[in-house]
Amino acid sequence: MNSDRIEKSVVLRAPRAKVWHALTDAQALGAWFGMKLDGPITAGAPLKGQVTHKGYEHITLEIVVERMEPERLFSWRWHPHAVDPKSDYSQEPMTSVVFELADDPGGTRLTVVESGFDSIPLARRMEAYRGNEQGWSLQMEAIARYVGQAAQSA
Repeated sequence: MNSDRIEKSVVLRAPRAKVWHALTDAQALGAWFGMKLDGPITAGAPLKGQVTHKGYEHITLEIVVERMEPERLFSWRWHPHAVDPKSDYSQEPMTSVVFELADDPGGTRLTVVESGFDSIPLARRMEAYRGNEQGWSLQMEAIARYVGQAAQSA
């Protein structure tokens, strides 16, 4: 098992432009990811998001958007599984989250890779890894539902 990297992939029955919009439009990303972002998504900019999943509303995510290559690659850095409101994660290293889009006969292949867990303090490294590994499985299902619904309503 590689404990430094999580990789998930799904084929979405939607064109790249629709998937790109779901990833990089603040309102769309918030809708499927389960957060309310405090501003637009811009490369190089920090962004905060209030989690909207029931039971997790106390969590504020902090993201630093790194790269935006339209309809191909979107990446950010964040503090993984930062769910304890009593903990200060600001001094910990961040992990890297990279979304890649590619054509697929079924639509658009979306791959997400989160890496850098080996730099997380040992005391919470495996908890962060396990939490995000499970979380990315759920998020891939969520974006599939979102772009499917968006495709039907478009």
